[in-house]
Amino acid sequence: MPLAPVPAVTADATRALFEHVRALSEALVAPLSDADATVQSMPDASPAKWHLAHTTWFFETFVLRDYVADYRLFDARFPFLFNSYYEAEGARHARDRRGMITRPSLDEVLAYRAAVTAAVVAAWPSLSTDARQLVELGCHHEQQHQELLLTDILHLFSCNPCEPAIWPAERKVPVAMPGPIGWLASEERVVEVGHDGTGFAFDCEGPRHRALVPAHAIANRTVTNGEWAAFVADGGYSDARLWLSDGWAWVKAERIIAPLYWEATDGAWTRFGLDGRRPIDPAAPVTHISFYEADAYASWAGARLPTEFEWEAAAAPHAADVGNFLDHAGPVEPRPAVSAPGFFGDVWEWTGSAYRPYPGFAAAEGAVGEYNGKFMNGQFVLRGGSCATPRGHARASYRNFFPPHQRWQFTGVRLAKDL
Repeated sequence: MPLAPVPAVTADATRALFEHVRALSEALVAPLSDADATVQSMPDASPAKWHLAHTTWFFETFVLRDYVADYRLFDARFPFLFNSYYEAEGARHARDRRGMITRPSLDEVLAYRAAVTAAVVAAWPSLSTDARQLVELGCHHEQQHQELLLTDILHLFSCNPCEPAIWPAERKVPVAMPGPIGWLASEERVVEVGHDGTGFAFDCEGPRHRALVPAHAIANRTVTNGEWAAFVADGGYSDARLWLSDGWAWVKAERIIAPLYWEATDGAWTRFGLDGRRPIDPAAPVTHISFYEADAYASWAGARLPTEFEWEAAAAPHAADVGNFLDHAGPVEPRPAVSAPGFFGDVWEWTGSAYRPYPGFAAAEGAVGEYNGKFMNGQFVLRGGSCATPRGHARASYRNFFPPHQRWQFTGVRLAKDL
């Protein structure tokens, strides 16, 4: 269902953003049955119903409970069921058992959402500046969950032998392959990285600071499915010389032979997506690859992964809201790559940078301080946003992060090389 455009994120538009975000989440789940919304396909994924309720719990807890006098919880059982990882908020249901929450039903969760949304709107005129800032944070938090909602549904449906499509779509006409990768060269220099203080940002995007980047070149587009198929055909998944030690152990243990959702059908590669199983589009960016795979491909191609600072310096001059992003409920997939520089949308791009705090980083006080800081170990930074990222959510300083083996998100790769 089409929705109104995302409003500009200013103090006056936060309420409009709130209403837009809440409506989009509900549009995304409209095709789902109660069973679709309840099942959990793996410990790292959550049921659609849980995403809907958890994002609602966030607003109910940190805005209504804490800032609206005499507010009474919609259901006293819900904080235990729908808290995610906030230790300061007490005991919670185990993450790997979220799929056991058969009740409340999807309709009851939607009623919970409606009640909390209405309560925030009703309280808006009297909310303090601090409370409104938490509403803004909650909107960006829910946008993160909108992407997780889609990727979790995709993983769930891929586990169904029928491979159902949430959004059936017409067969696509193949487009011409993009030209060879071009390289954007940069001399050694000191760059300013991190959020500059204009508009919203998560705490992990700052403080803004200087970083030294060496002389290097970064690719003007991401790697395509066609290029990845050549890597597969050349034995890339069976050549230990290309892989990091942990990556090689992962490939062997999990018997990985191609990106997630790829399957050889009648001698040709197909992929499963939110529109069902289709032939891979050779011109589209490869996606659903792990950090290990991205690093091995870079080695095979005689290149490397960019650092997050190289990526940010190259992306900063480009408009962050131009690209293939999530605008409304409907088919979601990366579009064919282009030769002109484009750094935002389609696929999250793995970098070679560990997700660690910037110099001077300090987590916020209270439970919301648990949002990012405590995850700064054992993960790698991704940049740029994807086709499942809501438009307006990404920016040059945005730092996404996942463990190196994860690939159920729309993750791809852009190459870099030393000069």
